[in-house]
Amino acid sequence: MLKADLHIHSQYSMDSNMPLEKIIERCQKVGVNCVALCDHGTAEGALKLQKMAPFKVIVAEEILTPHGEIMGLFLKETIPSRIAVEEAIARIRAQGGLICIPHPFDSFRHSAIKGPIIEEIADQADIVEVLNARAILKRDLAKAEALAARHGLVRSAGSDAHIPSEIGNAYVEMPEFKGRDDFLEALKKGKICGHRSSPFTHFASLGNRIRNKLSGK
Repeated sequence: MLKADLHIHSQYSMDSNMPLEKIIERCQKVGVNCVALCDHGTAEGALKLQKMAPFKVIVAEEILTPHGEIMGLFLKETIPSRIAVEEAIARIRAQGGLICIPHPFDSFRHSAIKGPIIEEIADQADIVEVLNARAILKRDLAKAEALAARHGLVRSAGSDAHIPSEIGNAYVEMPEFKGRDDFLEALKKGKICGHRSSPFTHFASLGNRIRNKLSGK
């Protein structure tokens, strides 16, 4: 069985300074043996981690659209952010990728997809993140569960880690898989596990964002 944390960030995100080596070290410490590295606006870190890690790495990316973030999984190259949601979906599909809606309905994130548009996007998605460890309100997670049920979407979970100590806070216990299609079938059989992180973890991201902006990252 895999312990899959399907939402992790690295130093390639503007709000994280976590080196790829630290991700590997922490994953091995907490028994995570599958990750989706989904940095903001780039797949570069995930492509590098896939070559380095002694465990499964899904190349992913969070793509910012005017309606919020869409996550592409099993990507081959970066998809630019700040494009229309329809274009983001089309570009993910063009790479043979899967579409996930990360942290939907999150009341405290400007990047979370909310409102009527989410029903339209859900019709085109494969996966919805029903447990994001950085979610503050349980009611937002309940809405994500309801969205998955309404649209028949596969359920996912991830820590949304921006610092090493967060890795593994939320994960899916799931069977082994070989590729994209096999992944979806394995994820359907998975068990959502873990817990929400302390709200104070958001201050780490804010600090990283400020430092990276000042340094010109």
